[in-house]
Amino acid sequence: MAPLTLWLASSPASAADTLCLPDDKSACLAGTIRSEEDVVPDAELTVTGPKGFEESVTTSETGKWNVKVTELGAYTVTLDEESLGDDLEALDTVGKTNVAKFKTTRAVVIEVRTTNYSGETSWIEYFTKSAISGLRLGLLLALASVGLSLIYGTTGLSNFAHAEQVTMGGLLGYAVINLGGLNLWLGGLIVVIICGFTGWLQDRVMWQPLRRRGLGLIQLMIVTIGLSLALQYVFQYFVGARSVRVVKENPETFNIGFVELTYQSVAAMLISIVVLGGVGYALLYTRIGRATRAVADNPALAASSGIDVDKVIRLVWTASAALAGLSGILYALVTGNIKWDSGMQILLLLFAAVTLGGLGTAFGALVGSIIIGLVIELAPVAHVPGDFKYAAAMLILILVLMFRPQGLLGRAERVG
Repeated sequence: MAPLTLWLASSPASAADTLCLPDDKSACLAGTIRSEEDVVPDAELTVTGPKGFEESVTTSETGKWNVKVTELGAYTVTLDEESLGDDLEALDTVGKTNVAKFKTTRAVVIEVRTTNYSGETSWIEYFTKSAISGLRLGLLLALASVGLSLIYGTTGLSNFAHAEQVTMGGLLGYAVINLGGLNLWLGGLIVVIICGFTGWLQDRVMWQPLRRRGLGLIQLMIVTIGLSLALQYVFQYFVGARSVRVVKENPETFNIGFVELTYQSVAAMLISIVVLGGVGYALLYTRIGRATRAVADNPALAASSGIDVDKVIRLVWTASAALAGLSGILYALVTGNIKWDSGMQILLLLFAAVTLGGLGTAFGALVGSIIIGLVIELAPVAHVPGDFKYAAAMLILILVLMFRPQGLLGRAERVG
C-alpha cells in the first residue's frame, strides 16, 4: 500500500466533472479549456497563489477544471502547452484572477486554438454577413417606421413617443415571457395585443380630445416629446437601468455556408416580411386601407364622402402601436437584451427612414428602413469606424433630401 499511497500523493489533481462548492472559508477557481473546434481534455495546469500555494490540475473529458483555495489574494493559472499535443497551441499560457472574498467561484480564461486556425475573414464573407445583418435591422426598423409614417400621413403629427412603443414591446416581452413563464409565441401575441390597446387608448384619451380642441401640430409634437420622457422614466422605475432579456436561454445557431445565423434572427426576419406584406396588402386592397389612404390624402374630402375620419385615425394609432410593440419584442430577441432607453437610441433611425422614404408613405418608410439598416451594417465594411456608421446613414439622408426633398417615394408638393 505504501507505493500506491506515494503515487496518489504525487499525481496531479484531476478536474473530473465534479462541482467545486465554495463555503465560508474557501473559494473556487474554475474554467474550461477549448479551441474553436472542441473542448480540450487532459490539459495540465498549475495554480499558484498566496503563501506558496501550488496545485496541479488536469482538465476532464469535457475540458473543465476546478481548484478550491482557502486564502484570499491573487492567483495565477499556468497552462503546460506541451500537454495540448501537436495540433493545438495556446494564445496565452497564463491566466490571472483575484479572490477578494470566500464563497465565490472565479472563472479563469486561457485561449487555445488549432495550429491551422486563421482569424482573418475574407471581404466577401464580411460583406455577406454585414448585408444580412443590415437587412435584418432594416426589417425591424420598418415595422416601427411604417406605423410612424401612417400616423404622420393621417394626422400630420411627428410622434416622438413612437420609439417608446418599441421599448414597451421589448419590456412587456420580458415581463410576460421571462418573468411570467409564458410560451414565446403566446407571450409575443399577448404583447402585441397589449401594445395595440395602448395605441387605441392614447388616441381615445389624449389625441382625439386635443385634435377637437384645435391644437396645432407644434403643440401636439411637444406633447409627444413630454409623453416620450414620461414613458422612459416609467420604464426605468419598474425595470431599472439594467438590460433585460426576453428569454433566458442563449439562442441556437446554424450555418449557411460561412454565415452563422440564429433561429431567432431568421424567425424575426420571416415574421417581419409576412407582417409588412400583410400591411401592404391591407393598404392597397381592403376597404379600410383605401379609407386610410383617403384620409391621408385629404381628410376633409374623405369626411364629406362618408368616411369616419376619427375611427380611421384611431385604427391607425392602434395598428401603429401594435407594429411598434412587435418590432420591440423582435428587436429584444435578436439583440439579446432590451433596456429602458433602447427606443430612444433608435428614434433618430426611425425618423431618418421615414424621411428618406417619403413622409406619410408606408412603402417609402419600408424602403427607407431597409436602406438605413444596410448602410449602418455595411459601413464597417467600408472601414467606417465605430459609431460613425450612424453618421454615415445620416449623411446619405442629407444628400438624398438635397436632391429630392420629398424623399424617395414621396410626392413633390408646391411650397408657398
